[in-house]
Amino acid sequence: MEWIKSMLKKKWVKWGLIVFSSILLFFIALFISIYLGLFGKVPTSKELSSIKQEEATQVLDKDGQLIGKYYIYDRQPLHYNDFPKHLIDALIATEDVRFFEHDGIDNVSLLRVFVKSILLRDKSAGGGSTITLQLAKNLYGRNEYRFFSMVINKFRESIIAKRIEAIYSKEDILTMYLNTVPFPDNTYGVESAARKFFNKPAMQLTKAEAATLVGTLKANNYYNPRLYPERSLQRRNVVLNQMVKYGNMPQDSVNFYTKQALGLDYKSFNHDVGIAPYFREQVKKELAAILDSIKKPNGEAYDLYRDGLIVHTTLDMGMQQLAEDAMKEHLEVLQKDFEISYGNRVPWQTNEKLIEAPLKALPKYLSYKKAGLTDAQIYDSLSVKHNTELFEWKGDTIKKVSVLDSLQHYLKFLNTGMLSIEPKTGAIRTYIGGIDYRFFKYDHVSQSERQVGSTFKPFVYTAAIENGMKPCTYFSVGAVTYSNYDDWTPTNSGAEDEDPHLNYNLEMALSNSVNTIAVKVLNEVGIDKVLEQANKMGITKELPKLPSIALGVTEINLKELTGAYASYVNKSKPVKPYCITKVMDRNGNVIASFEPKKTDPAFSDYTRQVMLEIMKSTVNEGTAARLRSSYNLTNDIAGKTGTTQNNKDGWFVGITPNLVTVTWVGNDNHAIGFKSTGLGQGANSALPIFAKFYKKLSSDAKYDNLTKSHFESPTAEVVSDLNCEETKRDGFFKRLFTKKHKTRKFKGEK
Repeated sequence: MEWIKSMLKKKWVKWGLIVFSSILLFFIALFISIYLGLFGKVPTSKELSSIKQEEATQVLDKDGQLIGKYYIYDRQPLHYNDFPKHLIDALIATEDVRFFEHDGIDNVSLLRVFVKSILLRDKSAGGGSTITLQLAKNLYGRNEYRFFSMVINKFRESIIAKRIEAIYSKEDILTMYLNTVPFPDNTYGVESAARKFFNKPAMQLTKAEAATLVGTLKANNYYNPRLYPERSLQRRNVVLNQMVKYGNMPQDSVNFYTKQALGLDYKSFNHDVGIAPYFREQVKKELAAILDSIKKPNGEAYDLYRDGLIVHTTLDMGMQQLAEDAMKEHLEVLQKDFEISYGNRVPWQTNEKLIEAPLKALPKYLSYKKAGLTDAQIYDSLSVKHNTELFEWKGDTIKKVSVLDSLQHYLKFLNTGMLSIEPKTGAIRTYIGGIDYRFFKYDHVSQSERQVGSTFKPFVYTAAIENGMKPCTYFSVGAVTYSNYDDWTPTNSGAEDEDPHLNYNLEMALSNSVNTIAVKVLNEVGIDKVLEQANKMGITKELPKLPSIALGVTEINLKELTGAYASYVNKSKPVKPYCITKVMDRNGNVIASFEPKKTDPAFSDYTRQVMLEIMKSTVNEGTAARLRSSYNLTNDIAGKTGTTQNNKDGWFVGITPNLVTVTWVGNDNHAIGFKSTGLGQGANSALPIFAKFYKKLSSDAKYDNLTKSHFESPTAEVVSDLNCEETKRDGFFKRLFTKKHKTRKFKGEK
C-alpha cells in the first residue's frame, strides 16, 4: 500500500490519472448522451420489437418462377428454417464464433482487439464486431458526425444490439441478419445473393457456395466473386477452414470443396437486363396504377420498392426465353442483310436530315440551347469523342465516339415487337418490346403504333362475309383507278404481269394478299361496316374513312392487333391482352386480382370458320407458305403476313389453336425502310421470328399442348361454301368488251 501512496504522490502519475479519468468520464458522458438520444434517436425496445425491413417486390411468371424485382435494396426475406445448416455454420465460424454465448457484445473479442490491435499493433486482430452489432448497423445505418463519428456509431450500435438481444431469440437475430446483410453488386440478403450469383434459392446452396457468399461479408466489393474470382476463391477456402477449425466439417470434406471452382451462375435482376425487361417495365407501370387505387389496412399507400409485394404474372418464362432466342437469331442475320442491301449509300450516313430530329430532342441539345449556344457551338460540343459502350449484334463494344456518331450508329438498327397470348383469355405468354432494353427503351408492344399493312385485310374480309358475301365471290385482280380519291390506283406486287381478266375467289385473294381485290371487297361491303367490324374486334383507335384502309395504311398498336386476331380461335370473341393475375402483400394476402375481361362475339361462328380456313390457306399455299417449305413446320397454323408502303414495316400473325403470336420488324425512323420488297416483306422480315420460335416450342415436350393441338373441323356448310375453283377467267365476250384498265368512283364518302 505504501508504494501505491508513493506513486500517487508523483506528479506524472497524478496527471496521468487525471487524464485517464477525464477520458473515461468523457466517454461515459458521451455514452449517456447517445443513450438519451442527443446524437440522434436510438430505437426503443418497443420499436425494435416490430422491425420492418424493406423488401424488394418480386415478379413471378405463371408458374411462380422469379423473373424480376423492383427494389431500392435488392432484398428477399426468408425464415430461419429456409437457411441450410452449413450456411449458418459458415457464418458463425467466420463472423462470430461466440454468437450463442454473448448478449450482443463479445467482451472476449473486444479484449483481444484491445490487446492485439492497440497494444501490440497487430492488424490481423479483427474488429470485434458481433453478428448482432452488424445487424444493428444493417438495420439503422451509420450517421456522419463532425467529431468521434466512429465512436458514436459504435456506442449507438452497442445500445441497439443489447436491446435486440433482449427481445429476440438467437434464431430470430440470425434470420434478420441474413435477410439484411449486404452482399456484392448492391444485393441485400442471402436469398437475393444466392439467386444472383448461383441462380438458385439459398436452401439449395452447397457448402462451397455458402462459404463463397459468407466470405464476401468481410469486404463485399473486394471479394466480389464476379469481379475478383481469385480473391473470392481464396476467401471461400478460408471460410471452409474456419468450419473445420470449429468442428462444423471434417478435414477430408474441406479438402474436397477447396479444389472446386467457384461455379458461378450469375443472373442479374437489374431492371435493364435479364429476361423479359420490356415486360417487367410494363408490369411496373400497370402495378403503379394498381397501387394508386388501393391502401394498406392502416390507410398508408403501398410502396412498390420497399413493401415486398409479390406480383403474379401471365408470362411463361420458358417460352419467353425461346422467343428471345428466336428473335436474336433472326434479327442478327436480317440486320446484316439490311446493311449490305444499301451498299455505300446508307441513309444513316449520307442523309444528315435524318439525324437532325433526334439530335434536337436530346436533353443535352436542349440544355445547350437554353444556355444560349448557337447551333454551330452545340454541334461542336456534341462532336467531342469519348469512350462509349455501343450495342452490336456481335457483342457490345466500347468505342471512342461523339454524340453525333452515336446517333448515326443507332439509326441503322432494325427493331422489333413480338407478343404471344393465350387466345381464350388474353394472358400474355411472351413479350418482346425491342431488341435490347439497355439501349432501346421504346416498347414496340405497348407504346408503338405502326402501319399494319396487309394484316388489316382479314378485318375487311370478315366484315364482307359477316354481311353476306360468300367465300366463292370472285373479283378481278386488275387495277382500278378511283376518280373520287385523287385518281388513286392501288396495285399489286408484280402488277405489270397481271391478267386483268383473271378473277380470284376470296380465299385465293386473301391468302395471296392481293391489294386490288382487298380494296374492291372494301368498296363492296362499305367502309363504315369495315370500321365497325374492326371496332367490334377490339381496335379502339378511330380509323380514317379512306379506301386505303384496306391496305393497312393506318397505324395500330401491336397489342390491340393481337387481341383482335384471337377472336378467330376464341368463339369470335376478341380479348384484351393482360399481364398481371394477382398482387399479394409480403404476408401472402391477396390485395388485388384480375380476371380476363369478358367480351361479346364480334361476328358469327360461320364467319369465324371461313376466315380461319382462309388463313390456314395463307400458311399452306399463300404468302406464309415458307413456314412449310423453308421451316418444315407441320403444326396446325393459320396466319397473315403484312408489308407496308415502301417496305417500312414487316408483319406476321401466327394463329394456332392455343396461342396467337404477332411479330413486327422495322426501323424506328419512319424514313428508313428496307431496300427491297424481297428483304422487307413480312414473310422475310417478321415471319422467321415466329417460325424459329415455334420450332423451338415444338422440340420441347413441355409445350405439346400448344404445338400438337388441332383446329376444330369446319362445318359442312363452311366446307361446301369454300368448295369452288380458286380462280376463273372472264369469258371471251367479257374480255372483248371490257377495258384493260378501269376507272370508277369509290362508294365511300368524298
